[in-house]
Amino acid sequence: MEKEVITQLAALAHDRRLAIFRLLMRRFPDALPAGDIAQILDLPASSLSTCLSNLRQAGLITQTRQGTTLRYSADTARAGALIDYLASDCCRGRPDICLTPSATSEIPMSPRKYNVMFICSGNSARSIFAESLLRDLGSDRFEVFSCGTNPQSQLNPYAVELLTGKGFETSALRSKHISEFQTADAPQMDFVFTVCDQAANEDCPPWPGQPYSGHWGQPDPVKATGSEAEKKLAFQQVFGALKNRITSFAALPLETLDRISLQAEIDTIAQQKD
Repeated sequence: MEKEVITQLAALAHDRRLAIFRLLMRRFPDALPAGDIAQILDLPASSLSTCLSNLRQAGLITQTRQGTTLRYSADTARAGALIDYLASDCCRGRPDICLTPSATSEIPMSPRKYNVMFICSGNSARSIFAESLLRDLGSDRFEVFSCGTNPQSQLNPYAVELLTGKGFETSALRSKHISEFQTADAPQMDFVFTVCDQAANEDCPPWPGQPYSGHWGQPDPVKATGSEAEKKLAFQQVFGALKNRITSFAALPLETLDRISLQAEIDTIAQQKD
């Protein structure tokens, strides 16, 4: 184990390799083509290939083939084993040194209202859908928020029309910047979900309290082209995909699941077919 840990730490002790690993962790369980990784991180192909090879040899990422395309994802099991080794061996199991108590707790969440944040880039459609859906499905269990990393000045009219047509109240909805929720007096989140790849790609500051996180990325319906009907269909498809995920999430018995089990359930929901 010690030799493997040394190899893994050496692989992460490089700015480009660390950036790739962090990106794949944020996008988990997505598997990204090398070209997407290069574009997101602005890396030359030659350098990227070497970095990916080093991370694979260290056991920190996996490679799969889809058709003619190679895709890469984080190996969360191996990464977890590395963290566990550092905490239990190097730090002698002292969470006050290595990890916060919330990160190591095996105690299920206490019954209460949980704060949930949905993030996308524009906060004009996808995260607004998610906010509205969970508020409707679980208002007795959740306080729900949404924000954007680069929010629009107003909500997308197609999104508002869809929600209104389905009976959702939209008067209080607005686009908000992520910074509104990163102040000292902001609510502490229990769950943070990214619902677009762009938001997950960005290296945002960590949330206080180490909330559960998930990436439920959906294509941007705002970019849909074609006829009026085709554009509206794009919004409907995204709404439907998010509804499936949020319905599954709202049904989870949060008070009976320990941290590892609950995070595994969130990751499973992320892999649901749209």
